[in-house]
Amino acid sequence: MDLRVAAYAVITDDAERVLLAHWNDSNHAAWTLPGGGLDPGEDPADAVLREVLEETGYSVRVDALLGIHSRVIPAARRVSEGAHRPLHALRVVYRATIVAGDLTFEVDGSTDRAEWFTVHGVRGLKRVELVDIALGMAGLS
Repeated sequence: MDLRVAAYAVITDDAERVLLAHWNDSNHAAWTLPGGGLDPGEDPADAVLREVLEETGYSVRVDALLGIHSRVIPAARRVSEGAHRPLHALRVVYRATIVAGDLTFEVDGSTDRAEWFTVHGVRGLKRVELVDIALGMAGLS
């Protein structure tokens, strides 16, 4: 079994919109939270700062740990090229606040854009399950 530990942020603005990143990888696309996998030895809080900056252009402050979500994805449901074993996805979810920056899009990464959505508007998007889980953790669903 493969293991992937990742850190994600729930970020809202004064209009109660949530910031999402558009994941577009391996011929699959959906909206997700800004965030991603930890580098070896990286602290999850540091990883979420790095990933949010890469995917959205915003520097953020981590405000609180909302929770940790654990999921095992069977090998047959994995979307990554060459993945033949089940994946244990361990996702650390934080609440974060923007402290600087302007909305920009990641270049040559697993996301191709980021946008603000109302919580109600998120329901109409093609999105990964983690979005709903994290919004629930944040009391926004």
